[in-house]
Amino acid sequence: MQPISPRICSGYAALFVRPAMAVGLLAATAVYPASATEVSTHQSSKSNEDIKLSASDVKANTSEVSILPRVDVIGSGTRSGTESSGSAAVIDGRTLEESRVFNVNEALRKVPGVHVRDEEGVGLRPNIGIRGLNPTRSTKTLLLEDGLPLSFAPYGDNASYYHPPIDRYESIEVSKGSQVIRFGPQTAGGVINYITPEPQKEFGGLVGLAAGTRGYLNGHVMATGNGAILDLYRKESDGARDNMHSRLDDLNFKWAGQLNDDHKLILRATYFKEYSQLTYSGLTQAEYSNLGARYNPFKNDFFDASRTGLSATHEMRLDADTKVLTSVYGAYFDRDWWRQASDTGTSASALNCQGQNGQSRLAGAALSAAQLNACKMEGRLRQYTTAGIDSRIQTRHQLFGITNDLEAGVKYQNEIQDRRQENFTSYTQYIAGTGMTLGENQQRRTNATSGFVANRFQLNERLAVTPIARVEFIQHERINSLNNTRGTSSFTEIVPGVSATYQVSEGTHLYGGVHKGFSPPRVEDAINTSGGTVDLNAERSVNAELGLRSSPSRDISFDIAVFRNNFSNLVQVGSIAGGSTAYQEGRGLFQGIELASQFDKLTTALEGNLFARGSFTWLPTADQKSAFGSSAGSGAIGNRLPYAPEHLLNLTLGYRAPSHWNTRAEYVFIGKQYSDFANTVTPSATSNGQTGLIDAYGIWNVVANYTVGSATLFITAKNLTNQTYIVDRTRGIQVGMPRTLQAGIKYAF
Repeated sequence: MQPISPRICSGYAALFVRPAMAVGLLAATAVYPASATEVSTHQSSKSNEDIKLSASDVKANTSEVSILPRVDVIGSGTRSGTESSGSAAVIDGRTLEESRVFNVNEALRKVPGVHVRDEEGVGLRPNIGIRGLNPTRSTKTLLLEDGLPLSFAPYGDNASYYHPPIDRYESIEVSKGSQVIRFGPQTAGGVINYITPEPQKEFGGLVGLAAGTRGYLNGHVMATGNGAILDLYRKESDGARDNMHSRLDDLNFKWAGQLNDDHKLILRATYFKEYSQLTYSGLTQAEYSNLGARYNPFKNDFFDASRTGLSATHEMRLDADTKVLTSVYGAYFDRDWWRQASDTGTSASALNCQGQNGQSRLAGAALSAAQLNACKMEGRLRQYTTAGIDSRIQTRHQLFGITNDLEAGVKYQNEIQDRRQENFTSYTQYIAGTGMTLGENQQRRTNATSGFVANRFQLNERLAVTPIARVEFIQHERINSLNNTRGTSSFTEIVPGVSATYQVSEGTHLYGGVHKGFSPPRVEDAINTSGGTVDLNAERSVNAELGLRSSPSRDISFDIAVFRNNFSNLVQVGSIAGGSTAYQEGRGLFQGIELASQFDKLTTALEGNLFARGSFTWLPTADQKSAFGSSAGSGAIGNRLPYAPEHLLNLTLGYRAPSHWNTRAEYVFIGKQYSDFANTVTPSATSNGQTGLIDAYGIWNVVANYTVGSATLFITAKNLTNQTYIVDRTRGIQVGMPRTLQAGIKYAF
């Protein structure tokens, strides 16, 4: 294990003080507008076999706690799924369970319009892009858990360096239409909401253990009863390259109680710990060609992180048609990422892992132990404290003599980033703890106040229209202790939208909408290092979609949508590790088609269910419509934007026997994609690996499950044919996981 620099985690005090204050305000704020309208979900009509698996699967369970007070992005309450007025999808618990998804990337690829790019192979740093937007660090996607923020700084630095194990969740909601305005601040791409299991009244639980190739180990213990649930995971795995290994511990607690007929309360606490030998940097072109896809010289890199989260959600029912939902939440995220300098420049004196001639990595020569010890070490040390309160009201009323569903809400969120960079001229000095210099010592603060209102007008039995609007007021502050400067910036944004649904016939609905896409600039992009305000715009777009959702029979359903996202200001943020720090702005256009379908009972010759599931995305347009400011060599107008593959495909063919067992095979296809604005196809043999066409690739995954009594056994093969393929060039060449085999058992009691 690598040594870790001493840290004073002063942010813990802020974590526990702010939620405590917020809980104290809960009763007072409960009368403000609040709550989760159970917005219709695009859960296409399922057969009876497509039920959810969750804590209710435990053997002893006989009754459930009443529906929890929870903020749903899509919802699955009293309205049918066909009423959803925008494109949306739910990955249910049974799909997650039977597919044995290895990480969140595998799960989200089942949804059309979602491009999830691998990085290290095990899904620790999700890179999620929606409808063509650059997936790097999921900066264009809003991540929620039970409707509350999962990202550590969605206003000030919406980059994902943390993701819980996918095993924690019983289902996933993905929303891309105008209903995303109910949440903020990211509305340009979409919202992903992870749903945790509901606690049960009766005592029960489960234990699970799985192991496999590439160091895979997954242990799980869950217990539930008396309205509480406790989930504990330990996961380990090697990554896609040499000198990689990750270890995660994840603890999730939830308690739900019916206080009386009109009041419900849910309390949550989570703790996550990661220690990974993990690099930030990819391979040069020559390293990839000469030393192979699994080569990794950065054996001294490691990532050490922990996250503690607390939240409380209170539901108050005012009458049969009105309820108020108020949530207070807080989280503290502490991460140290120590890594060898990955610069591929030519200066031998810079000691950047280049060897004696300064060209060894670019020439594809393996680094010696002495060269590794001479590499600079950089510690990117970060602490994030986030706290907020979100209050919503949902009510049904009869304005204009028609049925209306009104939802309105207000939210306040505070974010504090403590950022420090410690540099050592060599790994040897890092081990000795001598010669450290500070590259950064800053605090960045954000205060954000927002509100929204949406009203669904049921104009007649077939047609419903929902106008919606959100207002964001955001204040940034940046304090630089290295040069004793301070700067502030603030702005207000109005985000409108409208959607509609029309029932064509029983089981068939048209839906559509248009809304403003918005993403605020990061603190560092709004205020420079000297405290000055940077004259830049927030990211803005006009997003439109039109779709048809239909279930012509009990065993067939599909959802097809066309979309057009026109950006008057598309933001591309450079990567320091990738050699660019430029904040790049310009116009861009994304247009395409999404299709999701499912077919059950493909044949009557077999008992059980032979079924097929599919999702397809065609993105013919992902074009640069103007020069991108502050970007050298940004490419010609009309070039395709980076990391926007034209085709995405996910196909599953499976069989569920009448009892005991089921199996499925999945094919995942990712089309070719460019890695730079210039649309470079063939990089030079001595390039840094950050440019060049990423070829299309397809992989096969297979899984089989067998249940006997209270035990379920499974075996999987991911990347069955052992394809070698490039997934990313942002910071050099990163590759996908080789073939991995896994087997396990789960026992419910």
